Amino acid sequence: MSSLAIACVMFGCVLASTLAASWIARRLPEHHISGDSRDVVKLGLGVIGTLTALVLGLLVSATKGTYDAQSGTVKEVAADLAALDRVMARYGPETGDARARLRVLAQAVHDQFWPRAGSPIEFTGGQSREAGEGLFEAVAALDPRTDAQRLLKTRAQDTLVGFVRVRQRLAVNSERSIPPPLLVVLGVWQAVLFAGFGLLAPRNATTFAFLVVCVLSVSGALFLVLELDRPFDGMIRVPDTPLRSVISHLGE
Repeated sequence: MSSLAIACVMFGCVLASTLAASWIARRLPEHHISGDSRDVVKLGLGVIGTLTALVLGLLVSATKGTYDAQSGTVKEVAADLAALDRVMARYGPETGDARARLRVLAQAVHDQFWPRAGSPIEFTGGQSREAGEGLFEAVAALDPRTDAQRLLKTRAQDTLVGFVRVRQRLAVNSERSIPPPLLVVLGVWQAVLFAGFGLLAPRNATTFAFLVVCVLSVSGALFLVLELDRPFDGMIRVPDTPLRSVISHLGE
């Protein structure tokens, strides 16, 4: 289920609990919503509100860390590709085939994580794996004649291995880190919290509009959390600018 769909479900459930509580409040005996009863309900709502705020804050912090980590990894991938291209350029014209394969690899990685509209993201390898293996074989086949070329070949192989490790980090960190039970518990807390608001709030259009805005805000916060948790899906995505910039300069 997409982040937007989960946020909409949360919005609908919490709003329904608010309306249901407001409807029930009209039919409760007067002593159930007296001053003492209201104080107890407000105390409970304060506890639930505090727990909800803490969990949402932790989720925002954790998912923002995930997003920043993936964004940093993309920059590492771009840097490794640029460094590898320069090392092979210094090696000599013998690396012409390897540099061509490097460009194919860079484009395959880009298309893998930023596919065209409607195409699924392939985290497991696919074309980038084949291109990477071909590049590694091309680099291994180089026959250095000088100490400088031997050093550059070793450096190219080390950089390529490092690139593969960083590329795998993108795939390993691609799954959602928020467990579904946590979302369910958070949804229940929100439903109870706003049910309490609906129970205590005056029944007029202004109050109802304000509660709808509050529910929408909480659902929006959940949407942001879910979007940041999947940096390559949805509306908030890691930019491909570093990789595109490197691809445009490969082979120069």
